[in-house]
Amino acid sequence: MNEMVTIPREEYDRLRAAAEDLVDLQSYDRATARLAAGEDELIPADYADRLLNGESALRVYRDLRGLTQAALAKKSGVKRVTVAEIETGRKQGSIATLRALAAALGVSLDDLTE
Repeated sequence: MNEMVTIPREEYDRLRAAAEDLVDLQSYDRATARLAAGEDELIPADYADRLLNGESALRVYRDLRGLTQAALAKKSGVKRVTVAEIETGRKQGSIATLRALAAALGVSLDDLTE
């Protein structure tokens, strides 16, 4: 048996808006929890803009971490020349190389390749 409830349109619209607000609050709570747990990080707007403008993700994350190419090379075990070639787009880098660089930068492989 179908039960039906009739309410004024204004009340319906108010309830829908409240439900949408609840979804937004739940998303905010999940994002805040990921940040607090260290599962996510906030990226300053100027670095995010560089990524959105198509600059090499490797270069942006290296700069964000305050590393030189030489320091990143030493930390990752990848040659400095290879770091430079990947940053400039002359080489793509193997999966193993990109994984090593991502690990040294504390980002995911997807962060460097998307």
